[in-house]
Amino acid sequence: MLNKVLIANRGEIAVRVIRTCRELGVATVAVYSELDRNALHVRLADEAYAIGGQSATESYLNTDAILAVLDRCGADSVHPGYGFFSENTDFARTITARGVTFIGPPPEAIEIMGDKISSRLAAEGAGIAGVPGRSQALASPDEVVTFAQEFGWPVAIKAAYGGGGRGMKVVAHADDAPAALESAQREALNYFGRSECYVERYLEWPRHVEMQVLADAHGHTLWLGERDCSAQRRHQKLVEESPAPNFPDDVRRAMGAAAVKVSEACGYVNAGTVEFLYQDGEFFFLEMNTRLQVEHPVTELVTGLDLVEWQLRIAAGEALTFTQADVKSTGHAIEVRINAEDPTGGKFLPSPGQITRFDQPSGPGVRLDAGYQAGDSISQFYDNLVAKLIVWAPDRERARRRMLRAIEETTVEGIATTLGADVLILTDDAFVQGTHSTKWVESDLDFSALPPPAAPAVSVGQGHVRKDVTAEVNGRRVTVALWLPDSNDDLPTRPVSTAAKPRRQHHSGVLGSGSGKVTVPMQGTIIKVNVEIGQTVEAGETVAILEAMKMENAIHAEKSGAVKSVNVAPGDSVGAGDVVVVIE
Repeated sequence: MLNKVLIANRGEIAVRVIRTCRELGVATVAVYSELDRNALHVRLADEAYAIGGQSATESYLNTDAILAVLDRCGADSVHPGYGFFSENTDFARTITARGVTFIGPPPEAIEIMGDKISSRLAAEGAGIAGVPGRSQALASPDEVVTFAQEFGWPVAIKAAYGGGGRGMKVVAHADDAPAALESAQREALNYFGRSECYVERYLEWPRHVEMQVLADAHGHTLWLGERDCSAQRRHQKLVEESPAPNFPDDVRRAMGAAAVKVSEACGYVNAGTVEFLYQDGEFFFLEMNTRLQVEHPVTELVTGLDLVEWQLRIAAGEALTFTQADVKSTGHAIEVRINAEDPTGGKFLPSPGQITRFDQPSGPGVRLDAGYQAGDSISQFYDNLVAKLIVWAPDRERARRRMLRAIEETTVEGIATTLGADVLILTDDAFVQGTHSTKWVESDLDFSALPPPAAPAVSVGQGHVRKDVTAEVNGRRVTVALWLPDSNDDLPTRPVSTAAKPRRQHHSGVLGSGSGKVTVPMQGTIIKVNVEIGQTVEAGETVAILEAMKMENAIHAEKSGAVKSVNVAPGDSVGAGDVVVVIE
């Protein structure tokens, strides 16, 4: 077994890896940015080191900073988690070149499958059909238009080196292609460090079904069952489950065999996921994620396997101790993501801020994988996943009802979350019947009765309170406790998220105030300004693009007129309510 693991990540996945390592007696090393100095993963790790910076590029995507910590801490292995460097071939090669174990597939497998373009070619070589697409990186919007003229609109532009819906844009018209490609490339670069994108056909009513695979270095590759991840918004998953509902067993076996073929074609080792789109009885290879997936707990609950443990064991050279015939799926598991987003009106706006209260559910068959606790802050600079709530029950309907009960027991205050939207999804007839698709949340669900976030109650403490003060000694984090007079300096200012049962409302964009003063609805960074002084704009036209929590949000004008002033430039930080453009 490995001795010491450096976790090159943050948040929920870093916490998840730390917990399994602790159970196995493996020491853990956390790295942290300036904003994560007192984050949960830092508090739980055996050692923690500062890597500086605030944004992901300055910190968790800073190879030199992570390598410097690796040299100092003496870890014999690195776990990349998901996102960041988890599918970065150069990073994996750099780690292995130092004689350190990379807890993931060989760099060569990442190179083939981490790049969605080459993974399409590899799947075709293994005899597995993919979604019709262009297997080359896009050089211009004209190539998007040419492809669409052959296969029809809409089409999807996707990040070649990413996943999780980041860097993906659906294009319905030729006029939209330039802006969509630019946005996809920008998101891909910011989140994955590579800007290459490709285009493929966008299916009309598909389901997203993926196969978990596990492969050792001794020639054994197994599929561990499927997960249905069709409940999505902005091409990012909200609810996942295993097994997939209304999914024929012969298709399940064929898809599992296809996942094994794709994995073997690239010499895959460790845990990975082969994703498919399923429609009208057929399935198409979509991509392979050469890492652990966010939704891996549902597979763990139905199979009884700890996938992180097997990642560590395989990385240490151990062989799988079970065969395909031994893999059994028992009962049903459902996962909902608790994201720091305000789903009011279907907008799902990022909601950074401090968590002032976090009541966590419990009881039979309930699991919560959280990256934060009460008192922790959700930064605009990172992913908005707060926690994952997972339940298991003997059948799907009981699992669905158990999830609703668990959500009722969950209270998050200080930020808005997606819990209300999760309830809406779980109670809609299409989900109950298992007839939903990847487009269903955005095309069919109506969020009109989702209650708007309310301001949390404020209480002022008295007397003395413990304050944990962090010091850094040669870059290593050390915490000391001080008892100081209580104060109300850090009063909560963010809204409350409740699990109140929602109804329906149609989606809408991020709009200005209607007074001519175009404001931003949240804290973030301006990444593009689309207008200039004197320009005439129409109501609904995009005047700027705001990035918050790794998501791009278009800021629109609510009235027509001439631009009187532009108050921001790309790179500027703004807060909720700031006026960015004034229209006369």
